[in-house]
Amino acid sequence: MPALIAVAHGSRDPRSAATMGAALAQVAARRPDVDVRLAFLDLSAPSVEQVVDAVANKGYTRAVVVPVLLGDAFHARVDLPELLAVAQARHPHLHLTQADVLGPDNRLISALRDRVSEACGLLEVAHDPLAWSHSSVGIAVAAVGSSSAAANARTAEVARRLARRTGHLAEICFVTTEPSVSQAISRLHAGGADNILVAPWFLAPGLLTDRLIAAAPNLTHADVIGPHPALTEIIWDRYDAAIAGTLTLSA
Repeated sequence: MPALIAVAHGSRDPRSAATMGAALAQVAARRPDVDVRLAFLDLSAPSVEQVVDAVANKGYTRAVVVPVLLGDAFHARVDLPELLAVAQARHPHLHLTQADVLGPDNRLISALRDRVSEACGLLEVAHDPLAWSHSSVGIAVAAVGSSSAAANARTAEVARRLARRTGHLAEICFVTTEPSVSQAISRLHAGGADNILVAPWFLAPGLLTDRLIAAAPNLTHADVIGPHPALTEIIWDRYDAAIAGTLTLSA
């Protein structure tokens, strides 16, 4: 079987790599017959180059590279393909296939809903459960943000889909652009929400999720998606689809 190289973004915050490592441990446990490796685009180790070298040196002739990314932006379209092209030239015997990104897969929306439900449970324990359950809940779905308005519009769909799944009000906000978390909170209040929580559309914690907490320190923040059965399923789906596509092209 081809090796699976899962490529995450990377961060200066060690919690990010630790969380992705835990997530990939679940991926590897699902199918122990496949060699699963974790690599990072930047700021964390091991790098994509290091992992590709290790896979090639182990004698593999095929590997599927799954971008563990929520968006199909610059990293997936430019950075990773360039890195893989250089690695391919260095190891001509190793055929590298880049799979699709995770994207706003419905199963990830369900995972985000799970994190929101967990956060609501914490609120019910910490406060009056009847007051919470009988009030209007608002969710500020917080993502990184992009310089591309089209990319941000696609991410905003996550909030709309979460609202449909939870029955709660939801507004998108971004860490690096507008609307900000404070703007989303204002919109939720204007829409009638009495209790608001922040749901990070992030796979792992890091400096940006800390910035979110600092921007809204008095609100409850749901956990990041992190290790979750949905993430495991989607990574394997991307792996299998890439293999099937390669076989179809070579037939």
